Amino acid sequence: MKKLFKILLAIGGVIVGAIALFSSQSKSKKEFNKRTKANDKKLDFITKETAKVKADKKTTKAKIKKTAAKVKLTKAKVKSTKNAKSTIDSFEKKYRK
Repeated sequence: MKKLFKILLAIGGVIVGAIALFSSQSKSKKEFNKRTKANDKKLDFITKETAKVKADKKTTKAKIKKTAAKVKLTKAKVKSTKNAKSTIDSFEKKYRK
């Protein structure tokens, strides 16, 4: 009877151990799945935001190019003040003593 009781106890211990091991693994799997889903959501959000930022960057670069072209055109239209400055200097030297 003692031997039978020990065998039944051992079989019960193995079964309970297997169940405990399986339940802990399924818990960690569920946790892992939750984390991966949360990470996937974060990745989706980040990729959407980066797409928006890239589009904004393109428009900003285009605006900068346009503005640079306007500045270049304006600078080309402006007359040089070098001659005027030299004329003023010579006038001051001549008449303002």
